[in-house]
Amino acid sequence: MRIAFYAANHDGLPGIYNRLVKWWTRGRYSHVEILFTDGLCASSSFMDGGVRFKHIDLDIKKWEFITVPDELEPAARAWFEQHQGQKYDVLGNVHFILSIVVGEKRKWFCSEAVAAALGIREPWRFDPNRLAAILRSMPPEGGFFTTTKKKSAHGRD
Repeated sequence: MRIAFYAANHDGLPGIYNRLVKWWTRGRYSHVEILFTDGLCASSSFMDGGVRFKHIDLDIKKWEFITVPDELEPAARAWFEQHQGQKYDVLGNVHFILSIVVGEKRKWFCSEAVAAALGIREPWRFDPNRLAAILRSMPPEGGFFTTTKKKSAHGRD
């Protein structure tokens, strides 16, 4: 499973939004999608009305990818199935400009939905660029996404 980050700009008003997000968050990305192993994408999109699954042509000239452990896929897909149809969180997006503004419950912006689906706590804190940074910090073997039982100091479970 991969996480796809949109690095290009759309034409017209959506392109202005792409540039503003990148400028304000000081990064390369304005949107994020989960790319499941079957080729289906999932995210929350203002243009699509909120949380949804969608087939997208992820042109490598416009998108950049971060691979995450495949064992996260069933839970991530289940999260999107459970939340499909919930609205886009416009106020949550405004939070990145005015921290006093609080997002709306049961509404999601793209990186918040993807972070929640990956099991990241407090997903409302992540814009696409912060999410990319945290995922790039993940050790290759999965790191903080895996739940392994630690042995006690005495070597026993």
